[in-house]
Amino acid sequence: MTENRTSDIENSTVLFVTGRLAEFGLRETVAELSQRLGFQYEILVPGIQVAALLHVNLLQKRLQVPTGVDRVVLPGWCQGNLAQLETHFGMTFERGPRDYRDLPEHFGLGARKEVRLDDYSVDIIAEINHATRMSVADVVAEAKALSDDGADLIDVGCVPGESCRSVGEIVLALRDENLRVSIDSFDRHEVELAVAAGAELILSCNHTNIEWVTEFGVEVVAIPDTPSDTESLDRLIAQLSSASVPYRIDPIIEPIGMGFTASLRRYMDARQKYPDVPMMMGIGNVTELTEVDSAGVNILLAAVCEELGIRSVLTTQVINWCRTAVAEFSAARRLVAYSIHNHVIPKHLDSSLVMLRDAKLRRESEDSLNALAAALTDPNFRIYATSSTLHLMNNTGHWHGDGPFEVFSSALKANRDVDAGHAFYLGYELARAEVARFLGKQYTQDEPLQWGVLGEIPGSSAVRHGSTDEDNDGA
Repeated sequence: MTENRTSDIENSTVLFVTGRLAEFGLRETVAELSQRLGFQYEILVPGIQVAALLHVNLLQKRLQVPTGVDRVVLPGWCQGNLAQLETHFGMTFERGPRDYRDLPEHFGLGARKEVRLDDYSVDIIAEINHATRMSVADVVAEAKALSDDGADLIDVGCVPGESCRSVGEIVLALRDENLRVSIDSFDRHEVELAVAAGAELILSCNHTNIEWVTEFGVEVVAIPDTPSDTESLDRLIAQLSSASVPYRIDPIIEPIGMGFTASLRRYMDARQKYPDVPMMMGIGNVTELTEVDSAGVNILLAAVCEELGIRSVLTTQVINWCRTAVAEFSAARRLVAYSIHNHVIPKHLDSSLVMLRDAKLRRESEDSLNALAAALTDPNFRIYATSSTLHLMNNTGHWHGDGPFEVFSSALKANRDVDAGHAFYLGYELARAEVARFLGKQYTQDEPLQWGVLGEIPGSSAVRHGSTDEDNDGA
């Protein structure tokens, strides 16, 4: 099949059909292919956004094949009988891969290139909430963990109404770890101590503290006096510019239910009004105050920042559903940067943010599992999970059902020589299979489940490694 695709392509002209969303990326891929394989090409978009919506009946009405085309390659999603198009147009039609990035493999040039998500343009300022109430050692430990997760700056969060004398000590300890530091306080004494110890950014500046906060020669985050008072931000920008104080602006994003969409509009308006001014967004106002797993929220906010040229975010991970917010945003900023800069949708590029469910599932059919069970000749247990059923099998039987308890109980009746260690192993694996089945994750016996940026569960392979070789051979 591959030989037929490549043997007659040299010196031919190939028409590639796609949807608008994939057009830009397809052009880059096909341009490289044409140089490597020596063919000419045309690309057409027959008035649809998504290639998956193509059908031969629609193409027969809309497609106009340019003169000189020798063959037509359609997206793999295209539905219908291609013979209908071949008869109508009098030329060869073929389905390409479902993802245009697999075209090199389709034409015999090997698998697609690995996408490298190294670049990003949005810095993460990770706030340690109420840092001044913590021990210096605890602040440093948390800061190092945040840095490992992708934070570029550690924000020392102070407590409004309190003035901490040890804030300078905290900043010095962080600087000793080569961590960049910002100070989040409206208290002059705290800010003075922090700046003297090496803080490089002050959060924040408005008309309540502009008289003294500009004395330190350190960059400030300029915010409106109230979120909706954009004129106060304009005045503040003029004053900071006149005083030659470095600054970035934050029009303030508001929580859902408190003017969220209107606040997004203010960021857009500010970028249009101040195209070259650095901007920041305090995304914790959304992630911390919306009771939902934060990964999806983070990638949407990262996309807003990338498209508007907002080059820094302030985030926290205090509430439990935000406990990995920094790592999530670190992955999100890379994904959206690649997507936007390369004009491709952020799909099939990286699965780091697909944590609860897996991007792809490879599950055996019930018929294939029944056939496998009938062919087994050894006593070692195999465990499988389909979309609706758990399966446990060896040469003495095949047990399946909705839950691990009934499956294990039935198997134990037929395998009374199972010792405690092996029973624990089977229970553990069946429980993992049940979790994977429920969430829609890939389960493979003895292999860790994939949790994206969360990483592998500590000790997830300890049961297998702690069992006897006899227990695990072929299990």
